[in-house]
Amino acid sequence: MWSDGARAESVLAGAAAACDAQLRYWAGQLTGTVGQVAAHQFGWSGAGAGPGAADPRQGGKKVRAALALSCARAVGGDPQRAVPAAVVVELVHNLSLLYDDVLDGDAVRRHRAAAWEVFGPAAATRSADALLLLAFEVLGGPGAEAAGGAQAGGEAVAEAASKALLDTLIQLAVGEGLDVLFEAEPRIGLSECLEMVSGKTASLISCACRLGALHGGGGPEQVELLAAFGHDLGMAFQLVDDLLGIWGDEARTGKPVFADLRARKLSVPVVAAMASGTAAGEELARRYTAPAGPDRSGEAELAGLVEEAGGRRWTQERAAGYADAARDRLRSLAERSGAVPEAVEDLDALCGLIVNRSH
Repeated sequence: MWSDGARAESVLAGAAAACDAQLRYWAGQLTGTVGQVAAHQFGWSGAGAGPGAADPRQGGKKVRAALALSCARAVGGDPQRAVPAAVVVELVHNLSLLYDDVLDGDAVRRHRAAAWEVFGPAAATRSADALLLLAFEVLGGPGAEAAGGAQAGGEAVAEAASKALLDTLIQLAVGEGLDVLFEAEPRIGLSECLEMVSGKTASLISCACRLGALHGGGGPEQVELLAAFGHDLGMAFQLVDDLLGIWGDEARTGKPVFADLRARKLSVPVVAAMASGTAAGEELARRYTAPAGPDRSGEAELAGLVEEAGGRRWTQERAAGYADAARDRLRSLAERSGAVPEAVEDLDALCGLIVNRSH
């Protein structure tokens, strides 16, 4: 059932084309430094932005926007009516990255300086706050209808969408809070780690699918099925991301090699290795309490311990399991009346891209 990467890339490109104008319109409502930070974050301004950038999609891959639009189509709706949903999830995703980079001290984002490095932490967080408020405006605040934001299904949809967004923001905050809390812990359990992943990553991808299905006019069963699909896919997404955070190609990920290990992040492969009961896992836990050295040789040794303890294999297998669960949701959707086969295949293609991606 998996489709090749070319189809997924086409879906992503289509999503970017569909929502870029509205994304620029809404972000353009922000003025002063707050607006400058947003423009930098979305890749529209600053060093490394524009057609000559190292990554031509400096604003990100638009995965969440593509999921929202494809879910609207999958339930038989007009994807154009789901553009506000696509814009909202891109706003929320980028505000979460602004917060995340400040909290983690990550100086590089998408192959160039993170926004807080350019404008300072206070300006970056203020811009994130503004983007959060803007997201609710897109879903139905004053002026949304004129800009294409409130066209998508009446008060019932607007109310359900706003509730879903609020619930997701709470989950994101809880997930981020756990991530910060875990930084002070020498080791945590796998269940705690996966709970954090569910909040920080899977909740927003699930929300993208839910909002898309709502704006597409999906019935309650379809909406819940696609939201569950998004959650499974989001779990797989983050596990793959954690693998790339250790073994990814720096030229493709846009982050320094072994960045997560240097920061001593308790990512899923690391936690799985420490929970393995192996000698390598115990040695990893012991070494993880020591600060990073001046070069990357120590991190290479840590990566070797994670792999020796089985953390890499466990994470790969768990990511594949979540991806299979997401695919099962799509099969269930395809068996229901009203599902659009081509759109379901687009969602399937996005699954394949997410699970097999290298950046």
